Amino acid sequence: MLDPKILDDIASRLNRAVPPAAKAVQQDLEKNLRAAVQSALARLDLVTREEFDVQSKVLARSRAKIEQLEKTVAALEAQLLKRDGK
Repeated sequence: MLDPKILDDIASRLNRAVPPAAKAVQQDLEKNLRAAVQSALARLDLVTREEFDVQSKVLARSRAKIEQLEKTVAALEAQLLKRDGK
């Protein structure tokens, strides 16, 4: 979930863009803007930076393991070719 401070900042920026004549309903407008922004962001299916970093590390480890396994398979294939070639 996103940091509530970010949502507050976005809602405040949108609220400041509202014409002065509409400032009478400022609190209600800010509440509605915050809810609308939160709803829009929730539909984006975002992940946190921490979750992204964790998954990046998992991917890096997986890639290293795949490279290691590819080398092992290549060595085994070479051994089989030598054995079958003799």
